[in-house]
Amino acid sequence: MMNRLLSVSVAAMGWAFVGLVLSLELYFNQRASMSWANFVDIAVPQLGRAAMWACMTPFILMLRERVPLNTWHWAGGILFHVAFSFVIMATFYLGRLESFALLSEPFKEGFWRAANKSFYGHNFVDIACYWAVLAFGYGSELQRKYKSEEVRAVQLESRLIEAELKALREQLKPHFFFNTLNTVSAMVREGNNDMAVTLLARLGSLLRMSLDGSRENTAPLHLEMDFLERYVEIQRSRFPDRLTVAIAVEESALGVMVPWLLLQPIVENAILHGVAPKTGPGRVEVAGRVEGGRLHLEVTDDGPGLPDNRRIIEGVGLANTRERIGKIYGDAGKMRIRNRPTGGVSVEIVIPCRT
Repeated sequence: MMNRLLSVSVAAMGWAFVGLVLSLELYFNQRASMSWANFVDIAVPQLGRAAMWACMTPFILMLRERVPLNTWHWAGGILFHVAFSFVIMATFYLGRLESFALLSEPFKEGFWRAANKSFYGHNFVDIACYWAVLAFGYGSELQRKYKSEEVRAVQLESRLIEAELKALREQLKPHFFFNTLNTVSAMVREGNNDMAVTLLARLGSLLRMSLDGSRENTAPLHLEMDFLERYVEIQRSRFPDRLTVAIAVEESALGVMVPWLLLQPIVENAILHGVAPKTGPGRVEVAGRVEGGRLHLEVTDDGPGLPDNRRIIEGVGLANTRERIGKIYGDAGKMRIRNRPTGGVSVEIVIPCRT
């Protein structure tokens, strides 16, 4: 209702402005041709003309839809609107003359002689107004179509990104489970059957959590941390005396939405390339904090650091994570991998806080 009222108000002000411009034009023309001109006498009929066009606009817009310009291979539609615009112009012109004759005095030389004598180029303004209304109608239609196409394009792009994100997320699950099953196989070969059974039970719990988790591409960080802690339990079984994982995430960060399975591939990478190659114990640290409206996550290890060929480090998990961050957050999301001055690798993620 408010939008319709606003549209009517804007249209009324627009036509009032047209009437004022026409009045000023005629006023200064008369001032140039004679010594005296009354602005009120000039403005009243011109503002009446503008009021007539304000009332005619909805009808002309409806007529445009009923008889578009491309009717009958364009020729019919254009001829129809040319004729109708002339009819409106002539009706308004003759109506003004008749009103003048009724309100003042009849024309001495007769109505039609006076009409022929008084006609001048300014009367064609009405034809121009008619075609201006038509142009406005077509312009509004093109704008609506453009906006509609733009909305459809944005929706299509959103669905495409959603599908890509789901595909990327689903890639992580077989990657993770394949690596974990390899750990179970290694324990069976080593004869550590009890630990293999325990590991399979933990893996089943992790699988259930993954399947029962959010179907969306993002989840609260506290759910991600629950998943990560269960995953770490499995890895501790693989490196019972060598792996230490320290988690320090601020309370304020736990409600922030993050891409599902964001940290697991990074921690897995830190264990695989940071702890496993070492002969002694290794340490992985996970930290999280909110600062300046952004979530800062960092996973570090104390391993040998980045090799010359970083592709060895940035495999499926990290490449997948980097791509997901880019698709969800664009330039607002950052992921940086670097060597630590004290040894090891640091993977830092900065994303906007969304709760």
